Amino acid sequence: MAMDGGRLAPGAARDWCGTMPVHRRLLDTDPGYARAREEIETFTFDAAREEPPPLGLVTIPTVVHVVWSQPAHNVGDEQVASQIEGLNRDFRRRNADVSILPAVWGPLAADADLEFSLVDVTRTRTDVAAFDTDDGVKSAATGGADPVATDTHLNLWVCQLGGGLLGYAQFPGGPPETDGVVVTHTAFGSSGTAAAPFDLGRTATHEVGHWLNLRHIWGDDGDGCGGDDFVADTPNQAGPNYGRPTYPKVSCGNAPHGDMFVNYMDYTDDAAMVMFTRGQVVRMAAALRGPRSGLLAAAAAS
Repeated sequence: MAMDGGRLAPGAARDWCGTMPVHRRLLDTDPGYARAREEIETFTFDAAREEPPPLGLVTIPTVVHVVWSQPAHNVGDEQVASQIEGLNRDFRRRNADVSILPAVWGPLAADADLEFSLVDVTRTRTDVAAFDTDDGVKSAATGGADPVATDTHLNLWVCQLGGGLLGYAQFPGGPPETDGVVVTHTAFGSSGTAAAPFDLGRTATHEVGHWLNLRHIWGDDGDGCGGDDFVADTPNQAGPNYGRPTYPKVSCGNAPHGDMFVNYMDYTDDAAMVMFTRGQVVRMAAALRGPRSGLLAAAAAS
């Protein structure tokens, strides 16, 4: 098993995801967020224990906000489409590269029954050279773009992030005006400005996982073995993995099979992460039944 959750492009910090800094900031500054997170986790544990019937296919309306200061950052429609295609491929387990899974984890790889429908693309020119995890990109007042109906839509911002950061998300339960996912343009989709080794759209897959209440697979306890992602079928592991590890990558006494470095919620290269587990899918379904139930209402109304 592995606890809280955002991906930084290669560099000294090696902390590619900014979701956990956002989470901790909200815990420190917003008492309502702390209460909401406690209630959400209680609901999630209860839902997993009760084993409710499957939701069936859920389609999530998605708005992409392209925020750019240089023409190269103004990603084209083809690149946007490639990212939506990537999300649909990964969340439906239709990715051909699932074939690289070590045999022991094949039966755990699951179809999340989630699809993403692009309903709008907004384009905003900004004077901000690079954004950070302070949510500036999510507001027109700070050089970004305001979100659209965050209770019923996934809002996905694409911009230039600073400090080597690849992306970040907001867990369920946060302020609606900052709800959504942010991805730097060089890790967005699989064409245009997307650059190896983050050029298969998996940064967005990882961050949307956080947005649906998934934690990092190692449990965010540094390199210790005491973290928990609250998912029973993900092995405990000592910290994130990078690049393309060779199976088995053993840590935390998890031999013989070792770390599940092929999981979308690790930090490996896009070409190395290829699966969500059945337990992770159950957790995402609980988010849809609970804090993100507005998405189900939107799907039913469409």
